Amino acid sequence: MTAADVRRSFLEFFQKHGHSVVASSSLVPSNDPTLLFTNAGMNQFKDVFTGAEQRPYKRATSSQKCVRAGGKHNDLDEVGKTPRHHTFFEMLGNFSFGDYFKEDAIAWAWELLSKVYAIDTSRLVVTVYGGDKDLAGVAPDDEARAIWKKVTGFGDDRIIGLGKKDNFWQMGDTGPMGPCTEIHFNFDAQGKWPTTDPASWQGWLEIWNLVFMQFERREKDGPLHALPAPSVDTGAGLERVTSVVQGVRTNYDTDLFRPIIEEAAAVSGIAYGAGPESDTALRVIADHARCSAFLIADGVLPDKTTREYTLRRIFRRAVRHGQQHLKITEPFMHKICARVVELMGTQFPELRERQSLIAKVTLDEETRFRATLDRGLKQLEDELGDLRRAGGGTLPGKKVFTMYDTFGFPDDLTKIIAEERGLKIDEEGFKAELAAARASSKFVGADDAVGRIYKELANELGPTRFLGYDGRGTAGDGALRAIIIDGKRVDSAQQGATVALVFDQTPFYGSSGGQSGDTGTVRSSRAEIRIDNTEKPAGDMHVLLGEVMTGSIAVGDKVSFQVDDDRRDRIRANHSATHLLHHALKHVLGDHVGQKGSLVAPDRLRFDFTHGAPMTEEQKRQVEDLVNLEIRRNIDSVVEVLPLDQAKQKGAVAMFGEKYGDQVRVVSIGGESIEFCGGTHVRRAGDIGLCKILSEQGIAQGVRRIEAVTGAGALDYLRKLEDELLRTGDRLKAQPFEVAQRVDKLLADQKALDREIGQLKQRLASGGGGRDLLSEAVMIKGIKVLAAAIDVDDAKVLRDTGDQLRDKLGSGVVILAGTGGSEVKLVAMVTKDLIGKVSAGKLLGEVAAQLGGRAGGKPEMAQGGGKDAAAVPQALVFARQWVEDHA
Repeated sequence: MTAADVRRSFLEFFQKHGHSVVASSSLVPSNDPTLLFTNAGMNQFKDVFTGAEQRPYKRATSSQKCVRAGGKHNDLDEVGKTPRHHTFFEMLGNFSFGDYFKEDAIAWAWELLSKVYAIDTSRLVVTVYGGDKDLAGVAPDDEARAIWKKVTGFGDDRIIGLGKKDNFWQMGDTGPMGPCTEIHFNFDAQGKWPTTDPASWQGWLEIWNLVFMQFERREKDGPLHALPAPSVDTGAGLERVTSVVQGVRTNYDTDLFRPIIEEAAAVSGIAYGAGPESDTALRVIADHARCSAFLIADGVLPDKTTREYTLRRIFRRAVRHGQQHLKITEPFMHKICARVVELMGTQFPELRERQSLIAKVTLDEETRFRATLDRGLKQLEDELGDLRRAGGGTLPGKKVFTMYDTFGFPDDLTKIIAEERGLKIDEEGFKAELAAARASSKFVGADDAVGRIYKELANELGPTRFLGYDGRGTAGDGALRAIIIDGKRVDSAQQGATVALVFDQTPFYGSSGGQSGDTGTVRSSRAEIRIDNTEKPAGDMHVLLGEVMTGSIAVGDKVSFQVDDDRRDRIRANHSATHLLHHALKHVLGDHVGQKGSLVAPDRLRFDFTHGAPMTEEQKRQVEDLVNLEIRRNIDSVVEVLPLDQAKQKGAVAMFGEKYGDQVRVVSIGGESIEFCGGTHVRRAGDIGLCKILSEQGIAQGVRRIEAVTGAGALDYLRKLEDELLRTGDRLKAQPFEVAQRVDKLLADQKALDREIGQLKQRLASGGGGRDLLSEAVMIKGIKVLAAAIDVDDAKVLRDTGDQLRDKLGSGVVILAGTGGSEVKLVAMVTKDLIGKVSAGKLLGEVAAQLGGRAGGKPEMAQGGGKDAAAVPQALVFARQWVEDHA
């Protein structure tokens, strides 16, 4: 049975049982701003489960595209190394929205696995919710256990009851939740069933999870209520199920991956199975090609923003594996992605529809990367070499950013190369450099030809009349004046075209003053255009960027506009909050505070300002309190158009990066904030809801950055924070307000243990383990010289041991080589009475050179290291000879 058969059989099986087959949703979530990518089958049904959305069916089944490559699911380094880590995967699922429940769900799952897929049932076990003291009001799921017994004939030893962590699912603190049951497979079961002991699950593979939403929590920490119409949400990874059906032990050996691996092997000339290094590289390429092709088909293009940057990291990781481990010298990923399209384009037609785009983007991206890869690798090797020679261990964030910005190296690529050499990178420093660069990025970018087109259009057509200040400001009518496709002006555009549109007037706000551009829909009598962004690349001309979804459009067409209302409302709240934040910062920190940049997005706000030191926690609290005080006062916003001089006299503050004419728009939010602003704002301060500061950090000399959320975003953040606190409390067996005290105790205990371990190591190193190091000292020209190798990797332990041995010698020279790690650590000590005869720094510098390393220090003490552990005995002989020659 092929993977296509597994997928088709799943969907047809449930369709036969009254389920509507629902197409996979996009990998870019349309209804959940908290998700980087769609990562589960239920994502597209979330509102259906909560009752917020009604659909014409009660049963559904799907094969959902998923990507897990960010946030808590960021296991990118494991992809290719393990049998089942992937960036892209498919989740098979069947769903009941208040229709059938446990009996049907379990019976159908068993029928599909045992009869349709003909899986060896002697290798299966299931888990059910077995109760948990943290869910005292929820009894063990004896109903599911009884159904499994009836359906399968399993005894209790093959129906294992586990707790809340493994077998109870909830969407959040409130809403639907319930127990789940999981089906597990083991190729080597042989009648040995797992138990509640986690160690007994080694080798068992979860292939299907059935969630039974039978409870509802109406308020946080409130009681659970039985749902009148329970629901079912199941998920079975296609890759895992296929590996079981096809009898192969890794997902990479299924026909979902092998044809792609073989394509990469053919391109490289290295067969799969030739060796572990090349095999890992081939698996990485196969996985990343799948992920890249699907993301590009869903409109994600490699770039420097969060979602796009994730794609770039994945794609360039594959290229590097091909070049470094398979010695592929020419662009190849477009060929591998083409094989992905060939294999999966029938099930996912968007791959074939965008095949040329996938080919172009992958070839261009790899060509650009390869143009700098060799040069970048040489530069990075030089940087890492300098770092090691200087005795450093961490590559500064600015250097990591240079590799990213100049040579196109994603930070994790630099990190991997550094780690291969025993070094680290300053990840936080890199993030700060990246954030500063993004804040100053421009729409036109490096494409001067495109920039010229917009400038010419702006000169010809003049400014676009903005309708967004009138009424709700999210609807209106207009006439199409220009169409741009691929940087060229055209008269018309057909369905599927990616377009840039200019109208005589529009309610769509063009990105400026830090505020994000609007999205939404434009309709004419014969077309519908999805607008993905709105920019102002030249003057006050608004350019709407999007795709013709149906029909065709032509210059001169009359259209109606509909801005995404909810997104605009969130942007309004965040924009108004930046004004209040600016005023509060001046009040708390002083009048030296000035705006240096901002980002007003639907999900968050960012505010950069001049200030020479990190804010204290008390200052942040004061600023947050002042902002929320103005929100609670709920004063109406006032918008005025005034002469520039009059606005200045009124005390209006100019916005960052804006130029002003004789007449300016002045916005007053709350009772104090007055600023020049052309953006959209709430009608009254209370519409912001709540403002919560997430972070405050430095991004450049004298420039600080605050990130915050408002309204629903603030509520989401606080709930997540609360969830984390509760989870931490659960793990520590502490109430939320006792967590800090419990952590302090654990840290104190750990510190005491570390101290004790260090003392034991030191005792062992200095002879406490039976070796009398002092007896190994030799007399050279009247000087006691102790040169020895000890099994130590901790530099502090090595240093402390040297101190003790020096003191015990009374007068003498100590040279120790720590050989307990991958590299040799060195220390030299000279007693004060011998400093005029022997210099520890000079001595150890030459000893380290014998090991291919470096050292430095003072006449009485020096430290260093070396690479060649095999040369340690000769180096110690050299040390003794050095004393004899120089004393």
